[in-house]
Amino acid sequence: MMAQTRKRLGDLLVEAGMITEEQVKEALNNKKPDQKLGDVLLELGFITEQQLIEVLEFQLGIPHVSLNRYPIDSSVVKLISKDFARRNGLIPLKREGDKLMVAMADPMDYIAVDDLKMATGFQIETAIASKQDIFKAIYKYYDIQESYDQMQVEEGDGADSFLNPNALVDDDDEAPAIRLVNQILLQGLKQQASDIHIDPHEKKVLIRYRVDGMLQTERAIPKSMQNSLIARVKIMANLNITETRLPQDGRVKVSMDGGPVDLRIATLPTVFGEKIVIRILDLNQAITNLSQLGFNSIHFERFRKLLKQPSGMILLTGPTGSGKTSTLYAALNHLNTDDVNIVTVEDPVEYQIEGINQVQVNSDVGLTFATGLRSILRQDPNIVMVGEVRDRETAEIAVRASLTGHLVFSTLHTNNAIATIPRLIDMGVEPFLVMSSLSGIVAQRLVRRICQDCITSYEVTEEERAVFERRGIDVETLYYGQGCPSCQHTGYAGRMAVHEMFLVDDEVRRLVLNHEPMSKVREHALKNDMIFLIEDGLLKAKQAETTLQEVLRIAMDD
Repeated sequence: MMAQTRKRLGDLLVEAGMITEEQVKEALNNKKPDQKLGDVLLELGFITEQQLIEVLEFQLGIPHVSLNRYPIDSSVVKLISKDFARRNGLIPLKREGDKLMVAMADPMDYIAVDDLKMATGFQIETAIASKQDIFKAIYKYYDIQESYDQMQVEEGDGADSFLNPNALVDDDDEAPAIRLVNQILLQGLKQQASDIHIDPHEKKVLIRYRVDGMLQTERAIPKSMQNSLIARVKIMANLNITETRLPQDGRVKVSMDGGPVDLRIATLPTVFGEKIVIRILDLNQAITNLSQLGFNSIHFERFRKLLKQPSGMILLTGPTGSGKTSTLYAALNHLNTDDVNIVTVEDPVEYQIEGINQVQVNSDVGLTFATGLRSILRQDPNIVMVGEVRDRETAEIAVRASLTGHLVFSTLHTNNAIATIPRLIDMGVEPFLVMSSLSGIVAQRLVRRICQDCITSYEVTEEERAVFERRGIDVETLYYGQGCPSCQHTGYAGRMAVHEMFLVDDEVRRLVLNHEPMSKVREHALKNDMIFLIEDGLLKAKQAETTLQEVLRIAMDD
């Protein structure tokens, strides 16, 4: 049967109308000696991995398996060595009699199939899975299992097994606890997780990753490994490993996958032991360009105009984890030239930017936002960024700084842009000071982006159409992700920002100072074509960037 289906991949793809003969020739010319044609086609962007899987599935009748949902029999994993699995991009799934079912990224790699047959003595049946899924499974069933086995063998070595605290290398000579932590971190980085949770429970410890704002449990590890695992993480962050009754915070800069990564580590004593959350700040992924922020064209122009002002106060609002810091840093980066002095006071300093003087709040020694901001103003700055306006004192100094010729940026927790004005006044800042200093307010939320590999359109229902029509938007077609291996079957891949921008003009100042209700301010903003959060979200849903469900999750249709 195998001999009948020994077709070449290029011919299959041309037959299916996915690519042309010319593209196959171009790919063959670009191919390195040990590279596979499929990989070259993916690199050149002629096909997506999803298309490749579909063609192989339909043309060869090879079943497609989704490994993150497939219960792999861990006893068959031992039949194939880790090196062989990694080298050929495959993982065994199950055994039935004399047949071994193997998931492969390239089921047309007949040499690997023949090698497997010789090495195991089984008849080989192939299934197809995405390369990313296979390497995740290899990590899960080989690497982590090895660390577990070794940790159990070496249980009782205690803290002696923790070597160089800043080592983050996949080195077989390292202690098992170090390797296990390395693998957990590398997996988090591969999945582009923003946080890793190490959650102790009564009988197990869960490892969970927050990907695109959603928490997902990766796996459970035995309770016996809890102490070694937590001690290793605490040693990396220079925390006190003997103190288990108080929360602790630390940070460490490490090198993973060849790039610098900042880890912020926070511990919290719970009834089942210390819970640890590791925030991953991938310095390569940091947004440094305004055009990457997802502003629509109108907002982009308005924001650039705001940044050109020599003085005034620009506030970013939104809940924790809505990307405010990324927007702030992109704005500072845009303004970061040789002829200006930019000083920030932050808690904590998330990304370090060259050419900007960043001050870390340290309340233990009395360096708060307010004292830091006071000192900054004696440093002859042009642009000041205050991490967050938390109290009246900070708000007042920030407002006065903006009135004395400084451009001041800060963040505030409010539900929408217009609600920021009463919030500042409630803090105890005089209304005339607030209104004189404020130039503009940007409210921001994050929504998940539809996976481009499995995006599907559908006709809108009457209810959905009504939501758009209430905002004066016509729509016939909307989009969602069906779910595929490249997006872990969630239908989403990555996140994007949704904004509303409120510019403060003389009329707004007059309304607020005359104690007019905020509804009047809102009406005035509407007349000036302000785009509210929900409208920006709906426009992005119409443009196939996100789903209506995501937009309604972050912005109520009021």
